[in-house]
Amino acid sequence: MIPSLPRPAWLRAATAAYVFAFLTFLFLPLLIVAVFAFNDAPYPAPPWRGFTLDWFLGSSSSGRIGLFGDAELLGSIGTSCIVAAWVTLLSVLLGTCNAFLLERGRFPGRQTLSVLMLAPLVIPGVILGISILAFASRIAEFADDVFGLELDFLRPGLPLVVLGQFSFIATIATLTVGARLRRFDRTLEETALNLGATKAAVFRTILLPYLRPALLGSAAIAFLMSFEDFNTTLMLVGSDAPLTVMMYGRMREGASPVLNAVSLFLMIASALLALTLMRRGTGPAKRAEPAAAGGGAAAGPTPAETP
Repeated sequence: MIPSLPRPAWLRAATAAYVFAFLTFLFLPLLIVAVFAFNDAPYPAPPWRGFTLDWFLGSSSSGRIGLFGDAELLGSIGTSCIVAAWVTLLSVLLGTCNAFLLERGRFPGRQTLSVLMLAPLVIPGVILGISILAFASRIAEFADDVFGLELDFLRPGLPLVVLGQFSFIATIATLTVGARLRRFDRTLEETALNLGATKAAVFRTILLPYLRPALLGSAAIAFLMSFEDFNTTLMLVGSDAPLTVMMYGRMREGASPVLNAVSLFLMIASALLALTLMRRGTGPAKRAEPAAAGGGAAAGPTPAETP
């Protein structure tokens, strides 16, 4: 329990073995997928047949269509990025509003609302997708029969995929921003308001810099969760298939090293995104924490913002 106390040799060896086994279980499948994206064989499995870049750069003339020569696959990546961007924007905006409502608001049923907000996270994605599809279809049919309106965004397609993913990803954004907002020292706001700052200036100069790490973190989580979502997306997708649905269809037709190439590309892109957000989020977080502890330092510049 005390790190300074000596540990027996068997315990140190067991700890090292556990860490090694855990990391192996976590990263070995990813390493195998990455390595066999360069295998000169028409199947993504051993044995090794030699090194090739055909599964990345191949074209129809070579008989092997690689990732960057497959217009359908590249289009599905673009579709996933568009869906993820909309889901991220909506989730962060609504999640921030929800966080202020649940952390700052005082109204009957607030605790009940907080519990109900978690419901989409415990409902299986397939059930959630079917429920949203059935509900949206009923509304679209009612509007068509009664008012003669064609609500195409409630039919299977990308708008419904965005709404379906948004229904549970917004909850995660709410929890992320709310956890950060709960730790905020409200005396900083009171001090700035007493010095004559407007509420808009307080939000812009004090609250927003403090919440920036949580906003960036929730945006990264929302984007990645939307990009890799399959269960809900499969139930709501139309003719424009995102990447996960496209890869599922390709796997049913027969596994190909092109899918390994796509997986490696996504691993690198996700790692770069995570590193970028970490570098951007660390600076504001370090500057905001001392301000929250010191109080007056954060409120000092605020009067200059006062009209």
